[in-house]
Amino acid sequence: MPGPFLADDGAALFLPERFPLRWASAWGEDESGLWMTLEVAEAQQRLRWIAPGRFLMGSPADERERSDDEVQHEVTLSTGYWLAETACTQALWQAVMGDNPSRFQDDPRNPVEQVSWDDVQRFLGELNRMIPGVDARLPGEAEWEYACRAGTTTPFSFGKNITPKQVNYDGNYPYAGGAKGLYRQKTVPVGSLPANAWGLYEMHGNVLEWCADWYGDYPETPQ
Repeated sequence: MPGPFLADDGAALFLPERFPLRWASAWGEDESGLWMTLEVAEAQQRLRWIAPGRFLMGSPADERERSDDEVQHEVTLSTGYWLAETACTQALWQAVMGDNPSRFQDDPRNPVEQVSWDDVQRFLGELNRMIPGVDARLPGEAEWEYACRAGTTTPFSFGKNITPKQVNYDGNYPYAGGAKGLYRQKTVPVGSLPANAWGLYEMHGNVLEWCADWYGDYPETPQ
């Protein structure tokens, strides 16, 4: 993805396989699939059902601007999962934790940022305490990439390139020879840019998102 990102270390949510869950305040189905809504005080978070499937994780050797640590390999996810359709908002973080550590605080719908992996574990623990049965955790890297790709094989879920109308990034540094564009110099409210085919917003740009597992070498064999 083009960089630099505007703010580091936001949070994504994972929830277990059941529908509807007893804590869901609303649920339904649209063109992107099944969804449910979690409420904490006045904050809401919509989640999307991600069905099991198989995909190629990493990137092909001829992809522009790839890194050496992106060895392409087949991954099968045998169990579906619920994933928040946006990064965690500052409003949701504040409802759970009672504070807001973010740099860009002009809108409570902005993604929370400036949170460490350990901060996110404390947030998840408190959320699970407040709403029994939620059992929230971070997604694994394979779960996150599978959802981000949303069935595509191109560098981005939107195709071979992106624009600032689709993704919030520094438009002075376009990807792979693309045209220069807007640099907002701040985060944007979640859900304000186009979603991918599975109804997930800002999976590219805006903030980096933590995953549950660690950084390490990719295997070359199917996983």
